[in-house]
Amino acid sequence: MLNKTFGLAIAATVATVAFSGQALARDQIRIVGSSTVFPFSTAVAEAFGSNGKFKTPVVESTGSGGGLKLFCAGVGIDTPDITNASRRIKSSEVEKCAEAGVTDITEVKVGYDGIVIANSKVNAPLSLTKKQIFMALAKQVPMDGKLIDNPYMTWKDVDPSLPDTKIEVLGPPPTSGTRDAFVELAMEGGAKEFEMLAEMKKSDKNGFKAAAHTIREDGAFIETGENDNLIVQKLEANPDAVGIFGFSFLDQNADKLQGATVGGVEPTFDNIAEGDYGISRSLYFYVKDAHVGEVPGIKEYIAEFTSEKAFGEFGYLTEKGLIPLTEAEREKVRSDAMALAPLKLM
Repeated sequence: MLNKTFGLAIAATVATVAFSGQALARDQIRIVGSSTVFPFSTAVAEAFGSNGKFKTPVVESTGSGGGLKLFCAGVGIDTPDITNASRRIKSSEVEKCAEAGVTDITEVKVGYDGIVIANSKVNAPLSLTKKQIFMALAKQVPMDGKLIDNPYMTWKDVDPSLPDTKIEVLGPPPTSGTRDAFVELAMEGGAKEFEMLAEMKKSDKNGFKAAAHTIREDGAFIETGENDNLIVQKLEANPDAVGIFGFSFLDQNADKLQGATVGGVEPTFDNIAEGDYGISRSLYFYVKDAHVGEVPGIKEYIAEFTSEKAFGEFGYLTEKGLIPLTEAEREKVRSDAMALAPLKLM
């Protein structure tokens, strides 16, 4: 343990020294990560850059997992300063960061988002349960006391109350935080409603996770990359298809798309804010503290993002679909972020 700790300390020192010699080669903040947080981060970057004091940050949509991989690659001008995430950083990712010398990280929770299951307004809206979502999308489903390859081809196969249309769901890839949250909140929630799988969760947690989190690969679920706007476009082109993406994209395309109710609850701003909608998650960005003071404007960007005019109850980010934190949460987040409080994983 001592050798590992010493090695990480050496890695951090080497990385910091290496960065200080290159610092002046970049005078523009670089941000990567979640496609869900991307529109919020872009709006903040544009507001931040409009005052003329600093260059507008470069924001790339790489997915939460992809962003954290880039972020954790090391310290220096070739690595991002900030990464956005639609899920919390994992302990394994923190370890990867530390191994590459990224030992000081600040977590900034910015708000909430719902994951919606949406279709074109050309057709009737869907009314689903988590159990039905699992039955439609799991690679294997319980039948006669055992797991079998998913036999359901249409929504009506899943439940007679649903449309007699082919199951065709457009969704994010495994590197996406939206995918991570969806399988944890929707798929796992549905799996637990089967007695066989509920018992498996008690006796074989790994087996349960594999059954609950593995999405079918027979063409019913189609990975569409990290661009949620692409899903929106494909839903317009194919009214029978269904898409999975963040609430903000539904909010921005409410003239064309509609969200399915889940457990009888509509995916609305208020329902997500109140915690009534069952597929919702927190949104974050992570700051590489070693870059603060080296790349100009990072603390000022944090200040802009955590200002009331941005992520407050009536801030410009709520107009883009961000569900705000409570006033008390916002005050604590702002204070911790500006102090570059170290990341603490519970």
